Amino acid sequence: MGTNGSTMLEPLRQGLPPLDPAAVSNAASCALPARYEAVREARLFTRRTLDQWDIGDRFDDVCLVVSELVTNSLRHGLPVGSLCTAEQTPPVRLHLMRWTERLVCAVRDPSHASPVAREADDFSAESGRGLFLVDSFADGWGWHPMAGTLGGKVVWALFQLPHTPQPLPAE
Repeated sequence: MGTNGSTMLEPLRQGLPPLDPAAVSNAASCALPARYEAVREARLFTRRTLDQWDIGDRFDDVCLVVSELVTNSLRHGLPVGSLCTAEQTPPVRLHLMRWTERLVCAVRDPSHASPVAREADDFSAESGRGLFLVDSFADGWGWHPMAGTLGGKVVWALFQLPHTPQPLPAE
């Protein structure tokens, strides 16, 4: 173990969670504008998507984490002054991906800076607790830089889903 002052919130790994992308059973994404109203849009999108996938029972935890990840991207992942400007390409994108027993929420933004959890000793502070909430409500989280021409980074959170036996297809 290094003594570089890393906190308990240091993501376990950079990169995507250990899930086979080919095994995704459902995936949905939405582009979010550079406005704080985007957090509400992200929550509505998450509610609709989880209901469609019949996993609405996890909505409260997932929605809280989605709200924090999107807020962090808007607050820290955009160039200074770009919030509220009408850019051609929405700079933040929310991805929801579902495997049989797992759900991943991933938020992409144009910043290359790693997400940093600030010390949360002051629980009356208005901001700075977002990643502590993500760490508390998700079953795992991490981030990785985007490859290629896209640039930026993706911050993801993983949720375990209860195992529900799939009905056998009728023959």
